[in-house]
Amino acid sequence: MTDVPDLRSLRLLVAVGEHGSLGRAAAQLRVSQPSASKRLALMERQLGLALVDRTRRGSTLTPGGTVVVDWARRVLDEFDGLITGARALRATHRATLRVAASMTVAEHLAPGWFGELRTAAPDLYAGLRVTNSETVAELVRSGGVDLGFVESPSAPTGLTARRVGADRLAVVVAPGHPWARRRTPLDAGELSAAPLVVREAGSGTRETLDRALARAGAGPATVLLELGSTTAVRSAVVAGAGPAVLSVLAVAVDLREGRLVEVAVTGVELRRTLRAVWPAGRRLVGPPADLLAIALRAGARSAGRAGLSTAD
Repeated sequence: MTDVPDLRSLRLLVAVGEHGSLGRAAAQLRVSQPSASKRLALMERQLGLALVDRTRRGSTLTPGGTVVVDWARRVLDEFDGLITGARALRATHRATLRVAASMTVAEHLAPGWFGELRTAAPDLYAGLRVTNSETVAELVRSGGVDLGFVESPSAPTGLTARRVGADRLAVVVAPGHPWARRRTPLDAGELSAAPLVVREAGSGTRETLDRALARAGAGPATVLLELGSTTAVRSAVVAGAGPAVLSVLAVAVDLREGRLVEVAVTGVELRRTLRAVWPAGRRLVGPPADLLAIALRAGARSAGRAGLSTAD
């Protein structure tokens, strides 16, 4: 509405009342005196009232101007309160970040992401809940966290998902296992029939394995031992409990140092996508958006080193 004075005009009128001078009021608001005079004249036309008497001795408020200044102060106080309150809310939202991540992401990728985020925002309090992909999706849906990271074969329903990287699962055994000396790759049927040390149902690793076996025409994995964390599965395999299918991120050091041996597999696609997830229809802002941007940059760097595409 063009016939309503703006906030700058109201501040100017209040300053004229406080200083008794249009020149000093203009200086306080850092505008030229001619501009201030024009703004004041426009406000008088908009309100249909004479607000200021201008004389050689200065500028004084008219009776109507005195009343308007009182109202203007209330408007400006309310507006200043709005701005102060919004800043406080923004600071509160930026000061806290709640994240849930599947175990592979939490153990091998998230620490670097959080380190970069804390460097940029040292006052940020960030909490990370480590659980399986199914529970991560439930926490995001319920509002228990602001952002989640999953490693399931497909994006969870009802959530917005963004690819942040890729991962590969590997069949691994202890050096003393017969498969460590195997010369030919395992096929889907052999992998499905062999008793494996596996993650619990609901984990992205377990779901990826079972789906990959199903696509290859084999049944689900045969369970020798079911454990609730990647670290526990890895430790059991190193101890000779049996074979397992784990992320190469989780066993890279063990493979390099000879504690585990990777067994070749044919006909089974064990690659998977790592995704960030958040409530559908919600635009990420503040720390969740910052963390997502860091994860995306890290994923792009990793794909570049490996010569892979970052597209879904």
